[in-house]
Amino acid sequence: MSQSNKYLIPFIALTSLFFMWGFMTVIVDAFVPRLKEVFELSLGQANLVQFAWFTAYGLISIPAGLLISKLDYKKGIIIGLAICGIGCLLFIPAASTRIFAFFLMALFTLAGGITILQVAANPFVAVLGPEKSASSRLNLAQAFNSFGTTIAPIFAVTFLLSDAIKSSDQISGLDVAAKEAYYASEASAVQGPFLYIALFFLAMAALFAFVNLPKILGQDDQGGGSYGDALKFKNLKLGMLGIFVYVGAEVAIGTNLVSYFLSMDLDKVVPKNSFMNGIASFVSEVFNGKPLAEIDAKGIVGTFVIFYWGGAMIGRLIGSYLTRIIDPGKVLAMFTIGAITLLLLTMNTGGLFSMWTVLGIGLFNSIMFPTIFTLAIDGLGDLKPKGSGLLCTAIVGGAFIPPLLGIMADSIGFKLAFILPILCYLYIMYYGLKGHRRVA
Repeated sequence: MSQSNKYLIPFIALTSLFFMWGFMTVIVDAFVPRLKEVFELSLGQANLVQFAWFTAYGLISIPAGLLISKLDYKKGIIIGLAICGIGCLLFIPAASTRIFAFFLMALFTLAGGITILQVAANPFVAVLGPEKSASSRLNLAQAFNSFGTTIAPIFAVTFLLSDAIKSSDQISGLDVAAKEAYYASEASAVQGPFLYIALFFLAMAALFAFVNLPKILGQDDQGGGSYGDALKFKNLKLGMLGIFVYVGAEVAIGTNLVSYFLSMDLDKVVPKNSFMNGIASFVSEVFNGKPLAEIDAKGIVGTFVIFYWGGAMIGRLIGSYLTRIIDPGKVLAMFTIGAITLLLLTMNTGGLFSMWTVLGIGLFNSIMFPTIFTLAIDGLGDLKPKGSGLLCTAIVGGAFIPPLLGIMADSIGFKLAFILPILCYLYIMYYGLKGHRRVA
């Protein structure tokens, strides 16, 4: 059996993990506008969904690495998948009790499982074949991640955003039977999708028990040096901040797209535009089986979030080529300029033009994470596993920046609040031009 054929099945199995955590990250985005209405939250409170999700990266990444070093990567993946399944199952009682804190606990549990999968899967993909093609394999795996983020909005519109949610005043006006029926309907709208996702995660855990994953270098955590030694590298330390602000900016924008569109009354504009109405109607008819007129406002504008994440998938393919022919740091800076330009345009315009300019940011976000990651571990040698663990911890930026954007939007409006991601992108531009230079 050739080396490539030997690794084909493990590679396919591992890329399915990249797909699933991309898919679930965007599904969590869809929870923000839904829970905002269910619990009548401010934007700042609703963005605590992302706080619960991304705090897991900050708290669990390094313990996950220690767990995997004691067991092995295969067992770590199985444990991660099982925890994801348990997290999804927790949504069933959370939906029944309608307690916001219970939802946050379920999200944190699910994110903990996803964190373990990220820590385990990335090094596996890197070593499944010749070292010279490691970057190509990682880019391909990340393309599957982008595919998951691209189709997730359609799933969200179909199952999580399409039905109208009553206010507390409307609920109080219902009689006992109608109120119970409404609560049961609300619970089932969440319980059904997450039950199926839970079963899928648990089935994947069972499947990985039978997948023959090769032993890989560093499995016993015998790489040289310590985390302290890794932090002596300036490009790693500045790269950690780069990952922190990048994830924060990307998630802050993606999470608040539906709320931003609703703040501009685009749910009323879309049906009046033949092109936009055609897109929204197609998704509604195919996936909901309902005409657009029967879909809640969240579902109408939520349809277009697919273009934000789909742009990231396309941009990743373009960026993978550009980084082969142009210095990656310069490509990173170029893409941040694109993101900043689109933010300035959406801040100073309105209507559908403002919608498309903010959606286009996904295209420029595409290469930022892998490029920052690669530049940050450049030159670390045997310390790369430690550096990778520290960079995964920096993903916790997604826990802090989205709530801050939500608080700013509550007080000064979305247009001015977008100053926050602009500051994030300015730092990433600095890192691409100068901050990534290797200094130990």
